[in-house]
Amino acid sequence: MRAIWKGSISFGLVYIPIAVYPATKEEKLSFRQLRATDLSPIKYKKVAEADSKEVSADQIVKGFEYERGHFIVLKEEDFAKVRIESTHSIDITDFVDLAQVDPKFFYKPYFLEPQKGGEKAYALLHKALAGTGKIGIAKVVISNREHLASVKPDGLFLILELMHFASEILTPEELKNGTVTNITDKELKMAQSLVESMSVAWEPDKYRDEYRNAMMEIIEQKAQHKEIAKRPETKVRATNVVDLVKVLQESLNRNQSIKPKRNGARSPGSRSTASMVKQKRRVAA
Repeated sequence: MRAIWKGSISFGLVYIPIAVYPATKEEKLSFRQLRATDLSPIKYKKVAEADSKEVSADQIVKGFEYERGHFIVLKEEDFAKVRIESTHSIDITDFVDLAQVDPKFFYKPYFLEPQKGGEKAYALLHKALAGTGKIGIAKVVISNREHLASVKPDGLFLILELMHFASEILTPEELKNGTVTNITDKELKMAQSLVESMSVAWEPDKYRDEYRNAMMEIIEQKAQHKEIAKRPETKVRATNVVDLVKVLQESLNRNQSIKPKRNGARSPGSRSTASMVKQKRRVAA
C-alpha cells in the first residue's frame, strides 16, 4: 500500500509523525459508449452552447454562475490567492465525544501509521481516545482543499476520517419520520423478538455486491460467447400491511426455520488488523 502523503498529527505541543494510507477502495464497473456498427468508442467534443461550435482548450476559461445567466470569470491568479498551503499537518483543535457526532458527518476513512520516533506518542493518543470515547476534530489539507476531519481509534490503528461541514448536511424537514402513537405492547415485543432472532455477530465479509458479481458473470459469459440464461423475475411484495402482528409472527416463524447454524469461520479473503500489523513488522524488519 502506498502512502498518499506523510506529515504529522499535532495537538497542544504534541507532534506525532505519521503516514496516511487509503482505508477503502471503490469497486464499480465502468462502461464505455460505443458505435453499434463497429464498436468504435464514442468521444465527446466541447462545444459552445450559443452556437454549438467546437471550442479549443486555449479558448476555455473557468466561470462561476453568480446569477442565472451571469458568469464571473476566474483566472489562475484568482485561484492562487485563495489556495490553502499544504502544511502536511493534521491539526487537532478540539476533542469531542464520538456519541455526540451525527454519523452523517463522516464519509471517507484513512489509516494513520506512526513514523520513526512517533510510535510512543501515537500509542498514547490511541489509548487516550479509546479510553475516553472521544475523537479529535481537525483541519487537514489534501489536494489543495481544506477538509474537516476526525482522528479516532480503530482496532490497533488510528484513522483519519474526512467529514462534511455542517452546511453540507441536509435536514429532512419535509419527510415523514414514521412517528405514530398507536403501537401496542404486543406489536413492540413481536418486533423486538424478530430483531433478536435475526441478530448475529458482525461479519463484513459475508456481505457482497451482488449486482457487480452478477454483471461480471454476464460479461464473462458474453466474452466466452456463451448463452445467458434469463433469471426469473422477483415478485413484488404487497405493501398493504393489514395485520401487523400476523406479519411479524410469520416473519419470526420463517426466520427460525431457515436460520443457518453459524460456526464462526472466517472467510479466506478476510484479514484482521492484527495480521496487517504483523506483516508490516516483518517488512520493516
